[in-house]
Amino acid sequence: MPARPLRLLLSALVVVLAGCGGDKPASKPTPTPASAAQQVGCKAVAAPKPKGPQQLARPALKLDRGKRYVATVKTSCGTFAITLDVRRAPKTAASFVALARKGFFDGLTFHRIVPGFVIQGGDPVGDGSGGPGYSVREAPPARLAYTRGVVAMAKTGAEPAGTSGSQFFVVTGEDAGLPPDYALLGRISAGADVVDAIASVQTDPATEAPVSPVVIDSVTVRAS
Repeated sequence: MPARPLRLLLSALVVVLAGCGGDKPASKPTPTPASAAQQVGCKAVAAPKPKGPQQLARPALKLDRGKRYVATVKTSCGTFAITLDVRRAPKTAASFVALARKGFFDGLTFHRIVPGFVIQGGDPVGDGSGGPGYSVREAPPARLAYTRGVVAMAKTGAEPAGTSGSQFFVVTGEDAGLPPDYALLGRISAGADVVDAIASVQTDPATEAPVSPVVIDSVTVRAS
């Protein structure tokens, strides 16, 4: 049997819940009726064609720590905003901004949705195995807690703490219970109801993928 593709997962939860190897939490999400998502603004859209593996050069962009950077994420479920934590995560934030300015996230999806835990997107391959072709490493704040509204970067279990590419996740539970291994990006500062809408769409319990695609139309960043 061919090996399954390596997915960028929050592997710490696998260890905590399953206590053994594998790439899925032991507990499985309960599907939510699609109408629940539709009631809060999700649109039925066609699944975009994956962009495929990417080989981008690591960006040299540096952000002004004296400015406030807000990423506006427009999706098929509505728009939410992330205030980037430039002071505590300058490298991670700069990489995200550089990718957004290239249009990297446009047309990608939220490929992983786990109710009460996270929504995860930013993969050009679309199955959790892709990235930009480079990685950034930046140690997360030692006392970082992955609580509701925190946005951080996904990584494989084999990668060092603070490693990131393009896949990001938004914590939708009160506390994800993760160790500070995942690079901090920022926090949801507007559109929490949209995040909740995405978190409530119907999913396939076996794959954690939404039954109907949730598409990222665009990510734009404004500095002030």
